[in-house]
Amino acid sequence: MSMMKSSVFVGIFLLALVSVIHAACVHEKLDPEIFYLIHLLICCFVLKSMLKRAAFVGFVLFVLIPLIHAACWSERLRLGVSHCIDKTDKTWHLVGSNWRNSVCEKCTCKTLSMECCDGFPTHMTKGCVMAYNFRTCTYTLTSIDPSVKCSVIGK
Repeated sequence: MSMMKSSVFVGIFLLALVSVIHAACVHEKLDPEIFYLIHLLICCFVLKSMLKRAAFVGFVLFVLIPLIHAACWSERLRLGVSHCIDKTDKTWHLVGSNWRNSVCEKCTCKTLSMECCDGFPTHMTKGCVMAYNFRTCTYTLTSIDPSVKCSVIGK
């Protein structure tokens, strides 16, 4: 791979990494000071050699694995807006409000962003199956093996 192509790839990867870190920060999984420290490190990282870049990226990914919350998303709002628009239901919500939409996402309208997370558990017992009821926003776990007790982690 040429140096130009690898630089473009690294740039795209860093943009995605900053987005993941920002999402973790927005969802209060990451302290803002840590976000800015990581952001500063990433800016310095761009100036390093390819070998150092690969080692740094591996380390950052290793550190961020527990912070990834793929079931959530956020949308930045324009300054001064007084409400958020839930694109799923096409409903308006005042800044500071919380709601659950028709696909059971728990949403929050903040001053600078709207954030939503689904209600699915992040991990469950191996061999268990989840049945989700979108009318009541509840789920049940069942196992093929009656001796296995199903449990979930997260949400």
